[in-house]
Amino acid sequence: MKPCVFRLGAGLGAAPFLLAGMMLGNAASAEGLKMGLLVPGSVSEEGWNRIGYNALKGVEEQLGAEVSYVELQQNPASFSKAFYDYASQGYHVILGHGFEFQDAALEVAEEYPDTYFLISSSDIHEGKVIGLNTDTSQPFFLMGVVAAKMGKKAGLVGGMEIPPIQQAFAGFKAGAHSVDPDFPISESYIGNFTDTTAAKESALSMIAQGADFVVPNASGATVGGYQAIAESGGDVRTFSIFSDFTEVAPNNILGLYVADYAQGVVEVVRDIQEGNSPESNVIFGLKDEKVMQFTFRDDGPVSVPEDIRAEIEEISAGIAAGNIQTYSD
Repeated sequence: MKPCVFRLGAGLGAAPFLLAGMMLGNAASAEGLKMGLLVPGSVSEEGWNRIGYNALKGVEEQLGAEVSYVELQQNPASFSKAFYDYASQGYHVILGHGFEFQDAALEVAEEYPDTYFLISSSDIHEGKVIGLNTDTSQPFFLMGVVAAKMGKKAGLVGGMEIPPIQQAFAGFKAGAHSVDPDFPISESYIGNFTDTTAAKESALSMIAQGADFVVPNASGATVGGYQAIAESGGDVRTFSIFSDFTEVAPNNILGLYVADYAQGVVEVVRDIQEGNSPESNVIFGLKDEKVMQFTFRDDGPVSVPEDIRAEIEEISAGIAAGNIQTYSD
């Protein structure tokens, strides 16, 4: 698959490229910083893949990089090939946007020790293979608190049973059970990130079994979950995650969790460009106000009561300060 490449305009002079080359040392050349992106699906879809694309564009716009991306299916062999292709073409930084890219990055990194491999939703730090992880358990903990205070039963629809999604759902369950240890929660995985019909059917099944608070977390397939919620009427509540799905379920969404992962990636790549690469894996959380936002909606037919909002604000502050653990390892 041929990558789609976005190149810098001719109006930018050579000086920024030379500077970037000097800062990156042996890994760079005079032609400047080059960054590639691997996404497990289409960047045209709202949600996880679009976040990776926005991160890439942020690096292009703020750091003057030449950037490229490739859209892939869930095929580990294609992951390795894409990493090899970028590394062999002299790309200095390659972002594998998902935990599933980790093994392929470790494999290719052995042959390209001067290339930085950033892996989204990963805790790894081996040489220049560096995990970038947003602790999604933190905002999901807040959602769980709201669910237990406003609902009778919750349902969680995941894509694949991988650590980032498991962590998010663990946070939700911990939050709900901090309110009511017996609050019932159903959890299922559709086995992929693309089948919107499967996500919809899973959500509908949970709602039929009494779930009145449902949160889908399945990358491109996530929209199917919101479609199910919308079709089930205004008594089923949810939060929009990663992107704003309010148009899909306008009568059901109570608030929005977004992570400005793009800016987080920009700052990590900036550090690499300046010769200050991370000494450990990177974890963004509620303490990083420029990266993670959790907001309530005020323009819908349903809303979170003020007393619950005040409690959520207090809990959020405790999480940011490190005083509340949002999941157990």
